[in-house]
Order: sequence, then C-alpha cells, then structure tokens
Amino acid sequence: MAKKKNKIITTKIIAGKYKGKLLQLPELDVTRSSKSILKESFFNVLQYDIIDTVFIEAFGGSGSIGLEALSRGAKHTYFIEINRNSYRTLDANCASIEPQSCTLIFGDTFEKLPNIEQNRSLISEPTVVYIDPPFDFRDGMEDIYVQSFDMVKNFTNENIFMVAFEHVTGLKMPETLGLFTLTKSKKFGKSSLSYYTQNV
Repeated sequence: MAKKKNKIITTKIIAGKYKGKLLQLPELDVTRSSKSILKESFFNVLQYDIIDTVFIEAFGGSGSIGLEALSRGAKHTYFIEINRNSYRTLDANCASIEPQSCTLIFGDTFEKLPNIEQNRSLISEPTVVYIDPPFDFRDGMEDIYVQSFDMVKNFTNENIFMVAFEHVTGLKMPETLGLFTLTKSKKFGKSSLSYYTQNV
C-alpha cells in the first residue's frame, strides 16, 4: 500500500506588494502559525512605521510575519530558527518572495539574536523585533518566556523602537524590560500580542 503523502499546509500574505502569495507552513507539532486576525492587527498597529525598517523575527517558523513585513515595505528581514524542518520551509518561503532582502540564521534565538542586536552595522536603522516563543508544549521549553524577557532586558541598541511579543493569553507580562515599556496588549483567543516601545 502506498504511503499517504502529508498534505502541505499553507497561509497567505495578507497585504502589500506580495498580497495573496502562498507560504508553506511547517508541521504543526513543531511550530504554529500566527493567526491571520492577529497578524492583521499587528500590522494595523505598525501601519506606515514598518516602511524602510529592519525587521527581526525570532523563532522564525515559516517566516510569515517577517515576510508580511517585507510585503508591506520593510527594508530587510532577519529570521532565526533552530528546527531543521522549519528552517527548510522558511528558506523556501524566503526564496519565493524576496531572497535578497532576507537573512536566515540557523540556531538558538537566545544566542543569535543578542549577536545581531549588538552589531551596530547590522542594526543601524529603525528596527522592530518580533518574538513568538513556542508555547510551553516541548520538553525543555518551560522557562522560554523568562529567557525571552531576560534577553530583551539586555538590549542596548537605540535603533530598536519596538519589541512585540506573541504569547499565550493569561501570561503576566512585565511592565518594563530594560529600556522598553509595555504600551499595549490585545487578546486573540489563546494567543495575545504585547507591544514594548523604547523609553525616550
């Protein structure tokens, strides 16, 4: 009996110059895709602030947030992903959209993102960081939010004007994280978005 092929799961870019472009999604037991309603809300908050920015998607998964940012006018995106299957999907998605504007980094976000953040030649323009830690469903992930908060507390790059967290609803988010202050939170069922902006 022939082995049944796994169905390829896709999502679409919502708006901008690549509107309607299909993106592949990794297997759901490895990652989860941001809901379209959550994604739309995030970019409604950013609106024109996304234009000509550097965009960093930590825990990159399929890259659907960073590629949406590119479609809406971001100048360059960085993606960090540690899972090999997800990384392959991410690579294929970037190749199909705008590969010259994407930098893919394979490895641990908690090691790779601080290296990018501290490199003033890479982050020399207005920058948004999007952090979507995996929900606590994998072994070894129990303290992933604490690690994420500690990482942001150590950011010193004045060009990062916003850090957005996609997180499990019900999680108590800190009021401040180093240079950043919580300015807005919104719930989308099991997921929520929280926005931190740099104190001026």
